[in-house]
Amino acid sequence: MTDQATSRRRGIAIACTVGRRRLQRVLVCGGLLIAWMAGTAMTAERDDKDATLRLDVRRQVAAKQDGQTEAKTESRRWVPSETAILICDTWNDHWCASATRRCGKLAETMAPLIEEARAAGLHIIHAPSDTLDFYRDHPARKRALAAKPAKAPLEIGGWCSLEPEREGALPIDDSDGGCDCEPQCKTGSPWTRQHAAIRIDDSDIISDNGQEVYNYLVENGVKNIIYMGVHTNMCVLGRSFGIRQMTKLGFNTCLVRDLTDTMYNPRMRPFVAHDEGTDLVVKHVERHWCPTTTSQSLAQGLR
Repeated sequence: MTDQATSRRRGIAIACTVGRRRLQRVLVCGGLLIAWMAGTAMTAERDDKDATLRLDVRRQVAAKQDGQTEAKTESRRWVPSETAILICDTWNDHWCASATRRCGKLAETMAPLIEEARAAGLHIIHAPSDTLDFYRDHPARKRALAAKPAKAPLEIGGWCSLEPEREGALPIDDSDGGCDCEPQCKTGSPWTRQHAAIRIDDSDIISDNGQEVYNYLVENGVKNIIYMGVHTNMCVLGRSFGIRQMTKLGFNTCLVRDLTDTMYNPRMRPFVAHDEGTDLVVKHVERHWCPTTTSQSLAQGLR
């Protein structure tokens, strides 16, 4: 073999080696690019998921038996910036000593959950009725008043009473005021502010007026309202910012069923324990007005 032929073969071998190495580099770089693109897509998907509040909610639906219902659980996904938590009448005091005690425990449980919700981008609405003079100089009160007036599709009254044609009668008799102390406490209005365990941030709003709340919700594009507070059979359902009114105005409403309580005296119909009476009212809400969720589901949805 001539020196020229040998040189040519070596050149070809070197070229092949260089080509293979270049191809390997291209494949490696291409693989990294594909992996990076896939990772970016997965990150974007996670971001979208993280930007959604997922709630497991429960409804009562009609069963085959007449007048009977059965619980149905489903999942809801809401955008945090389109969702508000409304804290209803969680006062510092109540004329019923038992109600004051239970409300205090609820407030302490609500407080860290409200902080998480605010950090996640939810709107926080404090509605301690009849105590707004205490908050007249608070920035959150001024924010509520500053919301642009919005025309509602129906009149927002002062109180939304029971609607027999839609919901029948309540499953409990609260005609005695609902105090379960013995003897019953003297009625009155001792509340002066919201329970101190619940922090009010300057970015929140304070209102006990349905039109003001509606103005704020419309101005900020809020579509969903999560209720917590007291009392389910009275203020939570009946206030001008309560479940009945806001459901009829077209908002998606939901009650946190373990962060509410009723005014119910077990010595009245249907003669069951206080907590069982509350459960009956919760199921009434689930059947006729809106689904409910739990504080655990809400906490998990916020994380």
